[in-house]
Amino acid sequence: MEQYVRDLQEIDETQVALVGGKGAHLGALARIDGIRVPPGFCVTTDAFRSVMAQNTSVGDQLDQLAGVDPDDREAVRTLSAQIRRTIEEAAVPGGLATAITRALAPLGEQAAYAVRSSATAEDLPTSSFAGQQDTYLNVLGPAAILRHISRCWASLFTERAVTYRQRNGIDHRTVHMAVVVQRMVFPQAAGILFTADPVTGSRKVATVDAGFGLGEALVSGLVNPDVFKVRDGEVVARAVSAKQLAVHALPAGGTHEVAIDAHRQEQPALTDAQAVRLVRLGRRIEAHFGRPQDIEWCLADDGFQIVQSRPITTLFPIPDSGDQENHVYVSVGHQQMMTDPMKPLGYSMWQQTAMVAMHEAGGRLFVDVTRRLASPAGRAALLDIMGKGDPLVRDALETVLDREGFVPSIPDAGPGGPAAGGAPAPIETDPAIVTDLIERSEASIAALERDIRTQSGPALFDFLLKAFVEHKRVLSDPVSIQVIMAGMESTWWLNDKLQEWLGERNAADTLTLSAPGNITSEMGLELLAVADVIRPYPELVTFLEGVEDDDFLDELSTREGGAEAREAIETYLDRYGMRCVGEIDITRPRWRERPTTLVPVILDHVRNFGPGAAERRFEQGRQKALKKEQDVLSRLRALPDGDRKADEAKRMIDRVRTFIGYREYPKYGIVSRSFVYKRALLAEAERLVRANVIREKEDVFYLTFQEFHDAVRSNRVDDRLIQRRKDAFRSYHALTPPRVLTSEGEAFTGAYRRDDVPAGALTGVPVSAGTIEGRARVILDMADADLEAGDILVTTFTDPSWSPLFVGIAGLVTEVGGLMTHGAVIAREYGLPAVVGVERATRLIRDGQRIRVHGTDGYVELLP
Repeated sequence: MEQYVRDLQEIDETQVALVGGKGAHLGALARIDGIRVPPGFCVTTDAFRSVMAQNTSVGDQLDQLAGVDPDDREAVRTLSAQIRRTIEEAAVPGGLATAITRALAPLGEQAAYAVRSSATAEDLPTSSFAGQQDTYLNVLGPAAILRHISRCWASLFTERAVTYRQRNGIDHRTVHMAVVVQRMVFPQAAGILFTADPVTGSRKVATVDAGFGLGEALVSGLVNPDVFKVRDGEVVARAVSAKQLAVHALPAGGTHEVAIDAHRQEQPALTDAQAVRLVRLGRRIEAHFGRPQDIEWCLADDGFQIVQSRPITTLFPIPDSGDQENHVYVSVGHQQMMTDPMKPLGYSMWQQTAMVAMHEAGGRLFVDVTRRLASPAGRAALLDIMGKGDPLVRDALETVLDREGFVPSIPDAGPGGPAAGGAPAPIETDPAIVTDLIERSEASIAALERDIRTQSGPALFDFLLKAFVEHKRVLSDPVSIQVIMAGMESTWWLNDKLQEWLGERNAADTLTLSAPGNITSEMGLELLAVADVIRPYPELVTFLEGVEDDDFLDELSTREGGAEAREAIETYLDRYGMRCVGEIDITRPRWRERPTTLVPVILDHVRNFGPGAAERRFEQGRQKALKKEQDVLSRLRALPDGDRKADEAKRMIDRVRTFIGYREYPKYGIVSRSFVYKRALLAEAERLVRANVIREKEDVFYLTFQEFHDAVRSNRVDDRLIQRRKDAFRSYHALTPPRVLTSEGEAFTGAYRRDDVPAGALTGVPVSAGTIEGRARVILDMADADLEAGDILVTTFTDPSWSPLFVGIAGLVTEVGGLMTHGAVIAREYGLPAVVGVERATRLIRDGQRIRVHGTDGYVELLP
């Protein structure tokens, strides 16, 4: 049965579809003990749908709107204005008008009311649509109230609201409008309470914005508010503004701006005691909804009334620690060069196979480093390794450590005998060590592929749990770790000593060019060889330019040269098809699953390079490194004690060239194993689809590994859980993960604190020496790559899957990264000037803008 009007006292937060987000929240607020909400009612979405159904011209206009490009602002403006006008000019049907008038009677027909829109996509936990529909204050009389209800319905189609929905993929027909009608409050003060600090993210600090009169003066930006920061029941900071204006109600309806007497302008709108009392109410509301809230409040006759509460959707979630202790978390994504959110199956499997405990929040993973920070030796070691990788992480950690008492202090472990067996002996500089490690890894993966074929059902998950143990054994192989550390330590030694002895910065960048055995750089060069096979056949190039479907390889074979081209691509995919952007998330489509991803890169290589480019490029790098080695050694020998210095440098050059290439191999092994897991798990997902347990196989991506296991055992999945997870995953894309996060919710990005960067330049970490000037290509998706020789790639992060692009660019700028992350290693391998860790680079640098990358000094100049 249709319900056109509901009293707020009859509403709770489960009724969003009927009363919209605002109405549902107000109904829930009215039920919280001790919270006062102005009385009123809600004109439901049933009423809205009834009105829209009777107005057929609106349906036609919506059809037109659906076909409009959201970037065509003029068309959006024109059509949305037409729809609003159509809705506003239509009379409210008689039965509905009677129901509204009847609801006004007990509240007082001639009283003043606030008439407020409440859309079904508004004020939801994963998206706050604040201010995108309209609110009307001090509306007098039934006729005016009906007129303003129509205006609220029409406000669903403001240009701003329409554009927002189009950009966020929300169908206009799926969003309906309810309208809240409440008795007007005439406050002496009003404002906004954030139960968490919206700037720092701290859940311990509440922020109160306050001004005189109605809250519209603050919301509209008419005045600067007084700001109170409240922590643990006391005001810890206060800023009182000069409030020259207030918004007051007019006797005949509506509102107007009023000048505040000069002697009152700098008086606080609230006392400290009132601010603390308000925060106490806010904490009660926050506890009810289970998350921090953005609350609109009014103070009238020394009593607070709440006129709105919505979730603060911009806060990054906090990992669940299971206790009340202080914790400091470091982002895994910034170390792995993948800061996008991961789906539950992806992050839970990474947790299962990681060498340290990892905690999920906002679809990202974090490591708790609190205990390591607590002891002097652990703190020094952690800050040293973090500083070498990403100086911003180190700075963020130091900022947390400056908070007195936040990280507990514990003494270093007492002196004792060496660990059993003592420290491992240094490894020899022997290429056979690397060869043996790779052969053992390949044998382990081959055994996994062989043994997993016979596994299915619950037995597959038991098998995988054992496979994860082998996965971690390979990762923790002491010899593998020694090889990685030997490569990094020799790099650091060369950079430090050659700067000390020769005054030369980042010399290791050139000395490591074309180092042997780097699987990631080989992956980039081998795609050049694929392009060599395709280049002689114009018909193949034309065909690939029009490819859209991932089954294109079958059709490719039918064209001249197509059989050889297909074989080249298939061979490439056999070796690298398990890779993709964001590859640490097992749910991401691999190149083998979506080979069209590689097509734009292959076409760029066909256009921008000639035959044999891979071999030439590798050999040029090797010769450049050899020449650099000869130059360095000869200059060292000319120094006092030069023979000793040259001999030491030669040993380290041999060592770095022997071991640095292996740095990329363990990740290749991880991703290779993960793809084997994925194919087996997708076979199980297909069985669940056939059994009608899930709708599509990708639904399992929104289950954790354990939940997937349970689903296979029980043949049951909660559809609502999957839908909630999908909604949450979408919302996580709007969140920027911090490098460092505390258990109080404070997010720290770190700062460089340098004074040697030119004004206006963007600061970052120098990871590959040289200076290059060129056209910036801001690319967020590898599939959108369209590069020309001399272009500089600007992107968020570059995990190994981006390396095929590196052979065709002149320089690199990323928002995420450090000295030893994948993008930095490959940039040095290819000799590309590179600066990483440049905050907001993809927003501050325009696509097509000319920039100059200073890879030695660590900054980027924006050129006119």
